[in-house]
Amino acid sequence: MSDIRVRFAPSPTGELHIGGARTALFNYLYARRFNGTFVLRIDDTDTARSKPELTAKLTQALNWLGLKWDEGPYYQSKRDNLYLAEALRLIAEKKAYRCYCSMDELEKGREQARKEDRTFQYPGTCRNLNPDEENRLVKNGIQSVIRLITPREGETIVPDLIRGEVHFENSGIDDFIIIKSNSLPTYNFASVVDDLLLKITHVIRAEEHLSNTPRQILCAQALGYSLPLYAHLSMILAPDRSKLSKRHGATSVEEFRSQGFLAEALINYLSLLGWSPGGSGDEDDIFTLERMCQTFSLKKVTKTAAIYDLEKLTWMNGHYIRNYDLDQLIRLAQPFFTDKGLIRADANAAELSYLKKVIALNRERAKTLVELADRSNYFFTDQYEFDQKGMEKAFYREGAAEVLKQIRDRLKTLDPFVHDQIETQFECYSQQNDLSIGKIIQPVRMAVTGLTGGPGLYDILELLGREKTILRLDRAISYIQETTI
Repeated sequence: MSDIRVRFAPSPTGELHIGGARTALFNYLYARRFNGTFVLRIDDTDTARSKPELTAKLTQALNWLGLKWDEGPYYQSKRDNLYLAEALRLIAEKKAYRCYCSMDELEKGREQARKEDRTFQYPGTCRNLNPDEENRLVKNGIQSVIRLITPREGETIVPDLIRGEVHFENSGIDDFIIIKSNSLPTYNFASVVDDLLLKITHVIRAEEHLSNTPRQILCAQALGYSLPLYAHLSMILAPDRSKLSKRHGATSVEEFRSQGFLAEALINYLSLLGWSPGGSGDEDDIFTLERMCQTFSLKKVTKTAAIYDLEKLTWMNGHYIRNYDLDQLIRLAQPFFTDKGLIRADANAAELSYLKKVIALNRERAKTLVELADRSNYFFTDQYEFDQKGMEKAFYREGAAEVLKQIRDRLKTLDPFVHDQIETQFECYSQQNDLSIGKIIQPVRMAVTGLTGGPGLYDILELLGREKTILRLDRAISYIQETTI
């Protein structure tokens, strides 16, 4: 298993989809597992759709995920001369030929195939052009493509490390184009040339590329190249087993990042989409990128489709938020608090210290960084609304306003205003009035947070401080009095 070289080769035509991210991850893990090299190649020969800003987004997404490549990025658009040179060599060796058929001629063939309810295949019209005919076409300025001469009989076998041998009948493969009329290579040809020049030993990619593989093998055989080993990863399907799309929620790495998912959680979850490391429960599925690198094996990658489960990913993200290094979590969470206007982007040391205390209290229940900021709103502003359903039990129960008044009076002079002292006041009031602690905490929590749940109330009050606590209790008392008249 020495000198292993794998590559991730995205096309910069959109954001990094979770399927692509998983492919990158499995290549990365395989390289790290066997001390190999992880190569990044940008397949940007589709000049109409490839955009530099999308390339930047792809590399940013990979960096955010922690998937650092060892070589590259290599850009196919900067290697056009290599592909053309190899194609011209194939022509010289009588393994490829120039095709001068017009788009109109090819469309007539497709139309006839549709009428006969069959798949159109290029009939090889230009396969045996004599030199005089070819010279005449060139003189008339007819543009050409280059097609590979493919066998008409037999089969091409794809040896796959996950699926075993996959057989394709050669009769289903026509003389396909390897160089387009603009002298740019097609995907299948460029990919093969690059894999050889970059000395790729293992091609680990999505199942959707399996149908391309026999054409790539035929290209490699014509060029005299040694074949890499192939491993095609199963599809990722939606919970209803349909094709995953935006209607099922976030599907790109950028979307997950903007929704407050942690890179470690997303990587952890993606590793489970088609790979079975072992374990019997949710907690067994939690492991670091370092541990993945130590245990990853293609032998444990399944053939069956992986089912996308946003609920599990969200649970996993919450686990990471609860257990993340607090200082690092603050750094990651601060932009989400800033976006909601809760804290300045250039917050000073005192503001960051307060933010740290807020996050330490609230992260136990938050599933995403967006939710963490949402749950923390009342720590930064007095202009919060009371939960409508919660008020029925917290505010409009008989005696609620009186409870708030008496708790307020007890807290007004409390010093020090800390958790244990606050708890003592609540317990004393509970015993003296023969009132359950819950019936005291409910209205107070609603008064100072606007919510029915959250961190421990005594911790909340300590962090808010006596002045804010009293102001909020007064506000709630006034609100109850005004709405029950």
